[in-house]
Amino acid sequence: MLNALVQKTNSVGDTMFVASRHVWLAGLGAAVVTRGWAEKEAGQMFRTLVKEGSAVESRAIRLVGDQVDASAARANVLWHKTRSTVGSAVRTYADTAVAIVRRTLPKTLPTVVLPSMLKTDVATRRKPAKARKAAKVVKARTAKPVKRAKRRTTR
Repeated sequence: MLNALVQKTNSVGDTMFVASRHVWLAGLGAAVVTRGWAEKEAGQMFRTLVKEGSAVESRAIRLVGDQVDASAARANVLWHKTRSTVGSAVRTYADTAVAIVRRTLPKTLPTVVLPSMLKTDVATRRKPAKARKAAKVVKARTAKPVKRAKRRTTR
């Protein structure tokens, strides 16, 4: 019995040794074949792969560019629709507010007298600040162009 067990063990060990040797020889053969392929055909294969990669890349860029253009056009259309919708809603609300005010206010309102911007302030005997500012604007607008140009050059 011991003799049979030893023979089986030797048989399994021999099989494993042979199998590992076959794997080693297959790897060695693959290295030799690859070396021969690299010397003869690898350069051409590499150039072919680069050419195919370039073609795929340009198609992908074109596809993405088309999708971006379509998305931008769609966003532009949505922007204009939104702007139009908001504008019409604001106009509608404003018209409604005007109609409500016209309906609720009495037909004749007492006259409200607003102080004129050009009258002097009684307490300070000066024109109000807004009036002084408005007078400066009016004066600047009516000034002769020659004086304005002269004023700019002196600064």
